[in-house]
Formats: sequence, structure tokens, C-alpha cells
Amino acid sequence: MNIKKGQKASLEKTFSFEEVQHFSLISLDSNKIHFDEEFAAKSIFGKPIVQGPLVSSLIGGILGTTLPGTGTIYLTQETNFKKPVYIGEKIIVFVEIINIRVDRNIVTLRTWVEKENGEIALEGKAVVMILE
Repeated sequence: MNIKKGQKASLEKTFSFEEVQHFSLISLDSNKIHFDEEFAAKSIFGKPIVQGPLVSSLIGGILGTTLPGTGTIYLTQETNFKKPVYIGEKIIVFVEIINIRVDRNIVTLRTWVEKENGEIALEGKAVVMILE
């Protein structure tokens, strides 16, 4: 494995209304909080929010393509949702290696998502196996 403890990777993303709609169709999540502006305006969020699983799916994108990269298989993902992500809001998704078990090709990573204003929207931990 050509990785080391403390190594980080990130990506930026802004979800569009169309992406949220598509995810609703794929996931069968018809909750109005994600796409009905009138309904969402009456909620604690004040406007439509991106589905939490859609936001957290970006972590898998980093793990499978960047760090650790191709051949990475999810074992577990712990996710704590802290703040909503709104449609049209830029976020930055991060992963950081916090432990490597070389004998089993298992890597533990801290995972988190920051909003443009620096607030943490999501935080957690992923454990992955690297196929060789």
C-alpha cells in the first residue's frame, strides 16, 4: 500500500435541484423536504435540503477513486449529520487516514463535510479494505 497515516483528500460539490430530484427517484425518497419549496419553507430548515445519503455518497467517491483509490471496498461507514446541506450550496468533502492495518489491508479514515461558511455538515469514520 502506497498510503500513509495523516494523508488527506477532498473534493468540492454543489448539488443542483435536478440531482436531488434524480436521487429521490433512485432512492424512492419522496420526502417533500428535498424538493417542495413551500413545504420546506415551513420546516426548521426554511428551504429544501439535499438528502443526507446523497451528501455522504461523495465520501465513497473519494475513497474509490482518490484515497485510498481503485480497489477500495467499504467495510463500515459511521455518519453523524450535524447541519443541513441546501440545494445550490457548495460543500467540501474530506477524508483523512487515521489508521492503517497493513497485515489485513484495512484502512480507517476520518470523514467530514464542510459547508462554505466552515460549519461541519457531516462527520464520521470509514473503514475500508484495499484489494490487492
